[in-house]
Amino acid sequence: MHFLKGLVLSLLPAATFAAKKPAADKFSQFHTKALSANPLKLDDGVYSQLTAGARNYSVAILLTALESRFGCVLCREFQPEWDLLSKSWIKGDRQGASRMLFGTLDFIDGKNTFQSLGLQTAPVLLLFQPTIGPYAVTETGPIRYDFTNGPQSAEQIHSWLTRFLDGRPHPQVQRPINWVRGIAVTTTILGTITFLSVAWPYLLPVIQNRNVWAAISLIAILLFTSGHMFNHIRKVPYVAGDGRGGVSYFAGGFSNQFGLETQIVAAMYGLLSFATISLALKVPRIADPKTQQIAVIIWGGVIFVMYSFLLSVFRIKNGGYPFWLPPFS
Repeated sequence: MHFLKGLVLSLLPAATFAAKKPAADKFSQFHTKALSANPLKLDDGVYSQLTAGARNYSVAILLTALESRFGCVLCREFQPEWDLLSKSWIKGDRQGASRMLFGTLDFIDGKNTFQSLGLQTAPVLLLFQPTIGPYAVTETGPIRYDFTNGPQSAEQIHSWLTRFLDGRPHPQVQRPINWVRGIAVTTTILGTITFLSVAWPYLLPVIQNRNVWAAISLIAILLFTSGHMFNHIRKVPYVAGDGRGGVSYFAGGFSNQFGLETQIVAAMYGLLSFATISLALKVPRIADPKTQQIAVIIWGGVIFVMYSFLLSVFRIKNGGYPFWLPPFS
């Protein structure tokens, strides 16, 4: 009898050690798996095993729905970033000093988990903190990251995770070298240099031509004085209804305008500029006096009519303006 009692007492510490060993080795078990395949692919059972009970490690779990029949575009867009983050982390922490694990639970493999958490949308990122050990926290519930602003980058999620992992290593995200982009940029640069080398003798006279720069300057001046930047800043409509089934091309008041209105005003300024330049430069070079007189009358008439139209537009913008020119009133 005494022999049996002593045997039981001698086996009790061993049984206690055997009961604690799975909890102590759980991180090592999953970390070993993560070295070969990270993030860990979870199902309901593995999810419960990772998150239930005592934890001396942190685990970030992405609950997602990757199959196309679920129509979760955000899930598929974020998955490469999540894979990059988890692989970069395990690559920089192969010894497991950060006590951090990454897992992915697809809806197909974890329907019961989704139902128990009451999730109606995906993706959802949960961070479970340690409950025992040197990094243990008092709050045992998971910390949730919601994707309210669309797909996030691996660097953004890394920054969010490290806020809760004080005193531990934080391996940086290491993006692979994009060789295709590098080759494309190099080819483009070399092609541009080759083109400029061949075409430079033909491009130089055009670049040094004063008329070309005068035309570019004139177009830019007309574009910006007509209100082009105002349209981009205010996001104004192109046209609007006049309330009677028609279309209004000009907006009343100095603080409003339409997109088409800007184009009409720019066209008026351009025609006035062209008429003035013609009167000043082209008409004096006409040798025949009669032809010169006809040209003066034509361009003078164009300026008069366009100024009449410009004043009528100004009266639309400022109803109290008293002056006008025929034929527009």
